[in-house]
Amino acid sequence: MSKANNPVELSHGNFANLKRMAYFAAVVETGSFTRAAERLGVTKAVVSQHVARLEREFKTTLLTRTTRKVAPTDAGKTFYQRCALILKEAGDAFDELGEVSAQPSGVLRLTAPLDYGIVAVVPAITEFTRCYPQCKVEAVLSDQSLDLMSGQMELAIRVGWLTDLSVQARQIGSFNQLLVAAAAFQKQATRLKEPRDIGLLPFVANKALRDPIHWSFSLDDRERQSVEVNPAISLDATLAVREAVRLGAGLSVLPDFAVAEDLAAGRLVQVLPQWVLPPGGIHVVFPAARFRPAKVRAFVDLLQERAGGVCG
Repeated sequence: MSKANNPVELSHGNFANLKRMAYFAAVVETGSFTRAAERLGVTKAVVSQHVARLEREFKTTLLTRTTRKVAPTDAGKTFYQRCALILKEAGDAFDELGEVSAQPSGVLRLTAPLDYGIVAVVPAITEFTRCYPQCKVEAVLSDQSLDLMSGQMELAIRVGWLTDLSVQARQIGSFNQLLVAAAAFQKQATRLKEPRDIGLLPFVANKALRDPIHWSFSLDDRERQSVEVNPAISLDATLAVREAVRLGAGLSVLPDFAVAEDLAAGRLVQVLPQWVLPPGGIHVVFPAARFRPAKVRAFVDLLQERAGGVCG
């Protein structure tokens, strides 16, 4: 196929002529260089120059100009009909492209911590695929952080405190840390009067945390106590720690979303509830990119808005 017949291989001059067609069509449709300029957001001189150059290059008068009116010549009428069709097709093409880019589709790959993943992300995934049946989701739930720079994941959900401030992130929620024990362990727990007494009872440490043995409690922002625990058991997953605490192995600090059902059902009890631990954040972290696919934007919005139960 020759270059002249290949619609993809447009020259710079052809692109310029497409722009001039838009200026010319605006003048015909408004009947005025001034109104055409207002519609296009440019000056009257720019519109006039583009139309004049179009006429000069093709040696054809397209418009008749009087002090009161601008009207197309016979050649201008014929040319306008073709311009209007081409410009409409171009507008439809851009509209279609916008719809494609705005419509969530394809495979969404993400990673999240196991505990928060089971409690919050899996229900969100289920809702997401119901709202957007043209999407599929592949999720890795692990307490070990995966490297986003490998390109295999489009987003990661991090629970806790972001240490790398250079990452692109969006906070979607927060959580409280609670000192808890099994209901059967409550009698022993009542012996504790303040955080520094925690060492009197066995503690289950979560090795998935950066520092599982140091905790800082506050009482109404007036008094603070820092505690170092000596774990009787150390486990490397939040859900494993929760199970050990349920079975009466001792105390532990767990996120509220991981123990909410157990507290409501009475299987676990909060210990020293008047003493508060620092809250943590729930963030979505992205690999470096200029644009986010619609599927990513829609899923993150759904995570944040799921309480309303509204599909995007």
